[in-house]
Amino acid sequence: MKVVFDTNILVSALVFPGGQGETALLRVLAEQDRLVLSKPILDELLGVLGRKFSRDAEELAHVAVYLSELSLIVRPRRRLHVVKDEPDNRILECAVAGRADAIVTGDRALLALRKYRGVRIISLREYLGGA
Repeated sequence: MKVVFDTNILVSALVFPGGQGETALLRVLAEQDRLVLSKPILDELLGVLGRKFSRDAEELAHVAVYLSELSLIVRPRRRLHVVKDEPDNRILECAVAGRADAIVTGDRALLALRKYRGVRIISLREYLGGA
């Protein structure tokens, strides 16, 4: 299954070892699923890790390389304006461009959509099989 993780899922996976975010990322590492990523999502992730979690440039570079090697990187061609929060639109763009099967998110606005252009929008719990 091809999946897009929203930024908060990625932050959780990288900052809080042993949590559900890490469990989700381990599914990608085990090649159970394929992570789809775009530069805007990676840029937002690195910004959050730098600002909120005081990661230095070297750590951020390692994260960028790690995720780039682990993921299918796509370049969305069209800008979407589906939900109010612009970073959430970048998630939708990535999923459409990468022909993802699902978006994994905790964001209520995205979850309310349930599906967008054939892409299921599910919670982390649903993704991990808990719902």
